[in-house]
Amino acid sequence: MERQIFNAANQARRAQGLMRLKWDASLARAAHQHAEVMARQNALSHQFPKEPSLPARAANSGLYFISIAENVAQGPDAQNISDQWVRSPEHRQNLLDPEMNVIGIGVAERDGELFAVEDLAKIKP
Repeated sequence: MERQIFNAANQARRAQGLMRLKWDASLARAAHQHAEVMARQNALSHQFPKEPSLPARAANSGLYFISIAENVAQGPDAQNISDQWVRSPEHRQNLLDPEMNVIGIGVAERDGELFAVEDLAKIKP
C-alpha cells in the first residue's frame, strides 16, 4: 500500500513538472506510528490527545527537517486515498509543494478500512 501511494504521489508531482520525492525511512516510521494510532482510534486527526505533534514525531524518528507537512486519509484502498489527496486543495498543496524533497508513508488497517499518513518534508540535500 505504501509503495502504491508513494508512486501516485510522484506521478502527481511529475505531471506538474516537480522534482520526485525520495523515500525517507525515518519519516515513514513516524507516519506508520501515527497511522496505527488513527486506526486504533478509528478516526482521522493530525494529533490525538497525549500524542506528540507532527514535528515532534518526525524529530523523534531521527529526521532533521527544515519544513514538514502531513496528509491523512481513510479509505478502502491506496488508489482511493491517493485520489482524495489530489482532489483536496489543502492536501494537494502539501503534495505539490516544490520545496518538499522527501516523503514517508504509513498505512494501518482496521476492519477492512485503511488509515493512511503521508508525511512530506524538506531536508538538507
